[in-house]
Amino acid sequence: MKKILFSILLLTSATFMVSAQELHLGAKVGANLNKLDGQPFKSGFQLGYQLGGFLELDFSKSIGIQPEVLFNQTNTKYAQTGSDIINGVSDGVKQSFNYLSIPVLLRINPSDLITLNLGPQYSILMNKDRTLVENGKDAFKSGDFGLVAGAQINLKSLRVYGRYVVGLSNIGDATNSDKWKSQQIQLGLGLKIF
Repeated sequence: MKKILFSILLLTSATFMVSAQELHLGAKVGANLNKLDGQPFKSGFQLGYQLGGFLELDFSKSIGIQPEVLFNQTNTKYAQTGSDIINGVSDGVKQSFNYLSIPVLLRINPSDLITLNLGPQYSILMNKDRTLVENGKDAFKSGDFGLVAGAQINLKSLRVYGRYVVGLSNIGDATNSDKWKSQQIQLGLGLKIF
Protein backbone atom coordinates (compact mmCIF):
# COMPACT_ATOMS: atom_id res chain seq x y z
CA MET A 1 0.00 0.00 0.00
CA LYS A 2 2.82 2.42 0.89
CA LYS A 3 4.54 1.71 -2.44
CA ILE A 4 1.34 2.39 -4.37
CA LEU A 5 0.74 5.66 -2.50
CA PHE A 6 4.35 6.73 -3.01
CA SER A 7 4.11 5.94 -6.76
CA ILE A 8 0.93 8.01 -7.03
CA LEU A 9 2.65 10.92 -5.28
CA LEU A 10 5.61 10.74 -7.66
CA LEU A 11 3.37 10.56 -10.74
CA THR A 12 1.28 13.49 -9.51
CA SER A 13 4.45 15.52 -8.84
CA ALA A 14 5.77 14.79 -12.34
CA THR A 15 2.46 15.88 -13.87
CA PHE A 16 2.50 19.13 -11.90
CA MET A 17 6.13 19.81 -12.90
CA VAL A 18 5.13 19.81 -16.56
CA SER A 19 2.43 22.44 -15.96
CA ALA A 20 4.40 24.62 -13.50
CA GLN A 21 4.57 28.33 -14.29
CA GLU A 22 7.51 29.01 -12.00
CA LEU A 23 10.25 26.59 -10.94
CA HIS A 24 12.96 27.08 -8.30
CA LEU A 25 15.62 24.68 -7.01
CA GLY A 26 17.29 25.05 -3.62
CA ALA A 27 19.19 23.50 -0.73
CA LYS A 28 18.30 23.46 2.96
CA VAL A 29 19.83 22.67 6.32
CA GLY A 30 18.43 22.77 9.83
CA ALA A 31 17.72 21.28 13.21
CA ASN A 32 15.54 18.22 13.64
CA LEU A 33 14.00 17.90 17.10
CA ASN A 34 12.71 14.33 17.24
CA LYS A 35 10.68 12.39 19.76
CA LEU A 36 9.75 8.71 19.69
CA ASP A 37 6.65 7.77 21.63
CA GLY A 38 6.93 4.30 23.11
CA GLN A 39 7.54 2.65 26.45
CA PRO A 40 11.35 2.27 26.33
CA PHE A 41 12.04 5.85 25.21
CA LYS A 42 12.41 9.01 27.27
CA SER A 43 9.76 11.56 26.51
CA GLY A 44 10.99 14.88 25.22
CA PHE A 45 12.58 16.02 22.01
CA GLN A 46 16.19 15.15 21.15
CA LEU A 47 18.31 17.29 18.81
CA GLY A 48 19.39 15.98 15.41
CA TYR A 49 19.93 17.59 12.03
CA GLN A 50 18.60 17.59 8.48
CA LEU A 51 19.93 18.61 5.10
CA GLY A 52 18.79 18.24 1.52
CA GLY A 53 17.19 19.91 -1.45
CA PHE A 54 13.82 21.22 -2.58
CA LEU A 55 11.87 22.26 -5.65
CA GLU A 56 9.30 25.03 -5.62
CA LEU A 57 6.74 24.53 -8.38
CA ASP A 58 4.20 27.35 -8.46
CA PHE A 59 1.16 26.98 -10.73
CA SER A 60 -0.08 30.47 -9.91
CA LYS A 61 0.98 33.26 -7.57
CA SER A 62 -0.93 31.66 -4.69
CA ILE A 63 -0.55 27.87 -5.04
CA GLY A 64 2.02 25.22 -5.96
CA ILE A 65 3.82 22.13 -4.66
CA GLN A 66 7.18 21.67 -2.99
CA PRO A 67 8.76 18.19 -3.28
CA GLU A 68 11.89 17.70 -1.17
CA VAL A 69 14.56 15.10 -0.50
CA LEU A 70 16.02 15.38 3.02
CA PHE A 71 18.54 13.41 5.04
CA ASN A 72 17.33 13.41 8.66
CA GLN A 73 19.25 12.28 11.69
CA THR A 74 16.91 11.48 14.55
CA ASN A 75 18.08 10.82 18.10
CA THR A 76 16.39 9.25 21.07
CA LYS A 77 17.35 8.05 24.55
CA TYR A 78 16.44 4.73 26.09
CA ALA A 79 14.62 5.01 29.43
CA GLN A 80 14.75 2.04 31.75
CA THR A 81 11.41 1.38 33.44
CA GLY A 82 11.57 -0.64 36.62
CA SER A 83 13.63 -3.75 35.98
CA ASP A 84 13.02 -3.73 32.20
CA ILE A 85 16.22 -3.78 30.20
CA ILE A 86 16.23 -4.42 26.46
CA ASN A 87 19.24 -6.67 25.79
CA GLY A 88 21.37 -5.08 28.49
CA VAL A 89 21.05 -1.46 27.28
CA SER A 90 21.15 0.82 30.31
CA ASP A 91 19.15 3.94 31.07
CA GLY A 92 20.06 7.09 29.15
CA VAL A 93 21.82 5.41 26.21
CA LYS A 94 21.49 7.62 23.12
CA GLN A 95 20.49 6.06 19.79
CA SER A 96 20.68 7.68 16.33
CA PHE A 97 18.65 6.73 13.26
CA ASN A 98 19.18 8.16 9.77
CA TYR A 99 16.23 8.61 7.41
CA LEU A 100 15.89 9.72 3.82
CA SER A 101 12.66 11.74 3.91
CA ILE A 102 10.60 12.62 0.84
CA PRO A 103 7.86 15.17 1.60
CA VAL A 104 5.55 16.37 -1.19
CA LEU A 105 4.04 19.55 0.17
CA LEU A 106 1.26 21.83 -1.01
CA ARG A 107 2.48 25.45 -1.20
CA ILE A 108 -0.06 28.10 -0.27
CA ASN A 109 1.33 31.62 -0.79
CA PRO A 110 -0.88 34.22 0.96
CA SER A 111 1.84 36.80 0.14
CA ASP A 112 5.32 36.98 -1.38
CA LEU A 113 6.77 36.90 2.15
CA ILE A 114 4.94 33.86 3.60
CA THR A 115 4.37 30.31 2.34
CA LEU A 116 2.31 27.70 4.18
CA ASN A 117 3.19 24.03 3.61
CA LEU A 118 1.01 20.95 4.14
CA GLY A 119 1.33 17.40 2.86
CA PRO A 120 2.51 13.81 3.22
CA GLN A 121 6.04 12.59 3.89
CA TYR A 122 7.57 9.16 3.49
CA SER A 123 10.82 8.43 5.32
CA ILE A 124 13.08 5.45 4.60
CA LEU A 125 15.37 4.16 7.35
CA MET A 126 18.92 4.34 5.99
CA ASN A 127 20.82 2.69 8.85
CA LYS A 128 19.67 0.22 11.42
CA ASP A 129 21.50 0.98 14.64
CA ARG A 130 21.40 -2.39 16.31
CA THR A 131 22.84 -1.33 19.65
CA LEU A 132 19.33 -0.95 21.09
CA VAL A 133 18.11 -4.39 20.06
CA GLU A 134 21.22 -6.15 18.76
CA ASN A 135 19.71 -9.57 18.32
CA GLY A 136 16.34 -8.35 17.01
CA LYS A 137 15.76 -9.05 13.33
CA ASP A 138 14.51 -5.56 12.52
CA ALA A 139 14.00 -3.30 15.52
CA PHE A 140 12.53 -0.63 13.27
CA LYS A 141 10.55 -1.06 10.10
CA SER A 142 12.19 0.39 7.04
CA GLY A 143 9.78 3.28 6.54
CA ASP A 144 7.62 5.87 8.24
CA PHE A 145 4.63 7.62 6.64
CA GLY A 146 3.75 10.99 8.16
CA LEU A 147 2.04 14.34 7.73
CA VAL A 148 3.80 17.71 7.59
CA ALA A 149 2.46 21.19 8.42
CA GLY A 150 4.56 24.33 8.53
CA ALA A 151 5.36 27.84 7.39
CA GLN A 152 8.22 29.48 5.58
CA ILE A 153 9.38 33.09 5.33
CA ASN A 154 10.74 34.04 1.89
CA LEU A 155 13.48 36.69 1.95
CA LYS A 156 14.58 36.93 -1.70
CA SER A 157 16.71 33.76 -2.11
CA LEU A 158 16.73 32.89 1.62
CA ARG A 159 14.04 30.66 3.15
CA VAL A 160 13.48 30.45 6.92
CA TYR A 161 11.15 27.61 7.83
CA GLY A 162 9.55 25.76 10.69
CA ARG A 163 7.36 22.69 10.51
CA TYR A 164 5.83 19.90 12.54
CA VAL A 165 5.90 16.29 11.31
CA VAL A 166 3.75 13.61 12.90
CA GLY A 167 4.45 9.97 12.06
CA LEU A 168 1.38 7.87 11.33
CA SER A 169 3.18 4.52 11.08
CA ASN A 170 4.17 2.27 13.93
CA ILE A 171 7.95 2.17 13.34
CA GLY A 172 8.57 -0.43 16.05
CA ASP A 173 9.01 -3.98 14.85
CA ALA A 174 9.97 -5.63 18.11
CA THR A 175 8.00 -8.54 19.51
CA ASN A 176 6.25 -6.53 22.22
CA SER A 177 2.99 -4.71 21.61
CA ASP A 178 4.27 -1.14 22.14
CA LYS A 179 3.55 1.28 19.32
CA TRP A 180 6.47 3.54 18.46
CA LYS A 181 5.51 6.71 16.59
CA SER A 182 7.68 9.68 15.73
CA GLN A 183 7.14 13.41 16.07
CA GLN A 184 9.48 16.07 14.72
CA ILE A 185 9.86 19.81 14.95
CA GLN A 186 12.07 21.03 12.12
CA LEU A 187 13.64 24.50 12.01
CA GLY A 188 16.03 25.60 9.31
CA LEU A 189 17.28 27.71 6.45
CA GLY A 190 16.92 27.17 2.72
CA LEU A 191 18.71 28.86 -0.14
CA LYS A 192 17.08 29.20 -3.55
CA ILE A 193 19.85 28.40 -6.08
CA PHE A 194 17.85 29.37 -9.19
